[in-house]
Amino acid sequence: MTEVLWHGRGGQGAFTAAKVLGAAYSLRENFALAFPSFGPERRGAPILAFTKLDSKPIGDRTQIKKADYVIFLDDTLFSPSAFDEIKDGGKIYVNSIRQAAELSPEYEKSIVAFNGNEIARRILGVPLSNTAMLSLLSKNENLVSQDDLKQAIKLYMGARVAEKNLPLVDEIFGGNL
Repeated sequence: MTEVLWHGRGGQGAFTAAKVLGAAYSLRENFALAFPSFGPERRGAPILAFTKLDSKPIGDRTQIKKADYVIFLDDTLFSPSAFDEIKDGGKIYVNSIRQAAELSPEYEKSIVAFNGNEIARRILGVPLSNTAMLSLLSKNENLVSQDDLKQAIKLYMGARVAEKNLPLVDEIFGGNL
């Protein structure tokens, strides 16, 4: 089973990204489970979302303690304790203007730092990085194809929002990022 842990703030789309990844993965007769965990339901409050991906039905519906991939949509949520959340050989993706070595010199090989806000601002007009980070994770780790990701976006985002996000997926998959 591949497990993905999403860190974000309310309104940043962490749970949406978790659901879209699961939906895209399920398009190829696989199984996925996505669910959120959050405290006070307000914009800006820290939230967690989880995605579990497998080729067989998923019975374990517990929160992920150690993931293959941990995604931070907001680098203010990143701290050295993030390394306690990844499995051996796992990776941490951080939406940040800083480089991996700046985030953690000791573990920089385990970190993919990417300025998702900048590309989202350019394409969407707002610094909402969930689709950028989801696309980068999917491309780098070969979790889902570009076409499956775009189809899942069409299924789980409203038509207007999906149409704005599809070029962002194309930019990430087509670029040398």
